[in-house]
Amino acid sequence: MSLSKENYESLNLEPKPIRPHILAAATVVFGDDYYSGRRETINLSGFVQLNKWPMPGFEHRVDEKGYASFDTELISAPEVGIKGYSYELDDRLQVLSNPFLPNSGHVKQIVPGKNFPAEFYIRRFGILETSTLRLAHRNVIDIYGVVDNVPPFKKPLTGPYLGHPRGDGPFDVVQAPNVVRGTTLPEAWYPASDENEPLGITPEVFFAPSAGPCMSMLVDPSLIMQVTLEGQLEVEVNGKTVKVDLAGDYRKAAGAEILLFGPDKHADGPGVLAQLARVAVSGHCAELGGRVMLRASWPRVSGGTLGEGNEDSLSRVSFPSDLHIDTNFELCTPHGTLYADNSVHVAGKLRDVEATGTELKLDGADSPLVTTENEVKARLTGVRLAMRDAHVGETAAVNI
Repeated sequence: MSLSKENYESLNLEPKPIRPHILAAATVVFGDDYYSGRRETINLSGFVQLNKWPMPGFEHRVDEKGYASFDTELISAPEVGIKGYSYELDDRLQVLSNPFLPNSGHVKQIVPGKNFPAEFYIRRFGILETSTLRLAHRNVIDIYGVVDNVPPFKKPLTGPYLGHPRGDGPFDVVQAPNVVRGTTLPEAWYPASDENEPLGITPEVFFAPSAGPCMSMLVDPSLIMQVTLEGQLEVEVNGKTVKVDLAGDYRKAAGAEILLFGPDKHADGPGVLAQLARVAVSGHCAELGGRVMLRASWPRVSGGTLGEGNEDSLSRVSFPSDLHIDTNFELCTPHGTLYADNSVHVAGKLRDVEATGTELKLDGADSPLVTTENEVKARLTGVRLAMRDAHVGETAAVNI
């Protein structure tokens, strides 16, 4: 009995772009020496546009061996890209597509005649910008992953790896399905001309192969909150309790990003899920060596709930409403990053979807702060973060 052969025409894809939210990370080495430069994994997020077949100019084909595939392209526009906050630079960092070079690729069957799982591939030419730098790279960065749908949305509150690595690497990276990563790294970034051409032979940044090797995943939240935060961190260092004032402005890609997923987005029954996707709030702690920055872990998802848990849509949440998140924190210090050994529960009462005025506090057990070698350097005993100005909507453009 012969089985029918699938191809992507059966998906009935619409002839229009996919414009989803994206969560990403990159391990960046700063300076002109890859081996001795300052290394940091930066959490990024934003808004991407993927053009694809059956839009005009994009092909669908079945080759002589029976593999079906279709063309895709990652495009550049002022509102499209990913951004995050760098502790090492103390600055916003964003990555855009180079509009002068083709960021093209495909979705292709791994087994001939079977649409999924499928190979997702993009030839990536990027532009990296900070408040003082504009950089480009010379070689293409090949982005590869295995997806099980189009669009390849990641299941809410699931992590990017098959496991939970700790640290900024280097280590082997095993990504989860529907997560893509750069496979041709390291790559050097050079000062760029007005035409985005790399200049000279002295780089200023490298993208490293781990721990976040140009890694990204598409998510489909109901609502995205980008929020300025002010607050206080309480840590115990050498038996002494220290309080550290913290702040981060969402306009500089700091503060926090919170994603809300209604029941139609997570398929796990009623209730609204919440994810603390990014955190970057900075302050000064003499006991830990100087400037510190509290951030959310990239490998370990910080997830929770909003509301009572019986809502059949986000619009059914009654405000003020309880927000609970089991948060995996990391603390950047001048002597290296410290990792909370366990998640801590933060909670608050969200006044409304505009977020301003809500305060999140650590509620319950605290956590040791450890190195990658599990050496305890401090203890996280308290967190209080108050939400100030916020940008709330269904998209999170980089140009806000």
